[in-house]
Amino acid sequence: MGKTKYKYNPKTLAYEEVQISFGQKLLKGLIIVAPSVIIGLGLAFVFETSVETPKEKELKAQLEQKDYALNKLNAIAKANLKVLKDIEEKERQLYRVALYAEEFPEDLRRMGIGGSNKYKEYEDMSNSKLLIETAKTIDSVKSKLYAQSLSFKELLQLAKERENRLSSLPAIQPVSNDDLKRTASGYGWRIDPIYKTRKMHWGMDFTADVGAEVYSTGDGVIVEVVTNSWGYGKEIVIDHGFGYRTRYAHLSKFEVKKGDKVKRGDLIGLVGSTGKSTGPHLHYEVEKDGHKVNPVNFYHSDLTPEEYEKLIELSQNYYQSFD
Repeated sequence: MGKTKYKYNPKTLAYEEVQISFGQKLLKGLIIVAPSVIIGLGLAFVFETSVETPKEKELKAQLEQKDYALNKLNAIAKANLKVLKDIEEKERQLYRVALYAEEFPEDLRRMGIGGSNKYKEYEDMSNSKLLIETAKTIDSVKSKLYAQSLSFKELLQLAKERENRLSSLPAIQPVSNDDLKRTASGYGWRIDPIYKTRKMHWGMDFTADVGAEVYSTGDGVIVEVVTNSWGYGKEIVIDHGFGYRTRYAHLSKFEVKKGDKVKRGDLIGLVGSTGKSTGPHLHYEVEKDGHKVNPVNFYHSDLTPEEYEKLIELSQNYYQSFD
């Protein structure tokens, strides 16, 4: 309890007790309590702003994890984009050059990449800059992946066509070297052995014993299996596609029938001397786009350089012919 205060009254010449009003008491109390309140509020503010609650710590950790994951995703997307660019460059300089293919259209590589409005939804989010950059990179990767798949599909088709073309090309001798006695007559003008007149010889003659095996010189389909009383005698014609046809004439026997599909090196018939022939041999022709061409230009798959040169030399020997 506080002490009683007195004040001297000059009128009554006596000390009188000082009376304190309720408002004065309240003000005095507030003056005493105010510093403590201010200090308390200050401490509470400092605690609130500097000390994290367990929930705040958890949320902060989650945000940091998301930022880390987003940065990692952005880095992976950029790495993938770089790999795709390397693949594009290799395709341009290697695959398309090897297959004689035209450049893949650049506008197809960029299709699907939108403008800035596409990423507007990220602008009000935290880390919006990183989000937009990552989204753009991922979209670019998706677009390039799709375009690259189209490009590779085109190259695969070209490679298959090239493979088919190479396997269809009449590129071997129709008679084995083991059975071949000699090349009696090559492609070109010569004196007909029967009519004794100058005549164009449209193929190449391979002398071999009757019954020697005759092989398809390329993949194709048998389109003619014909027996003539004169001319080519027993003959087979193969359509190899890509404008190529081959004829095998003066055979003694057929080993295939019309419509059969054959591969390069398949047995199709046996050497004979049927039709307009003066001895056992195979007459072989190559046709390209409807025009007969020199067969010697197509032997490259089963001859050494020395054998090839010898074949050319023999094919130029025009003084003897069997048909």
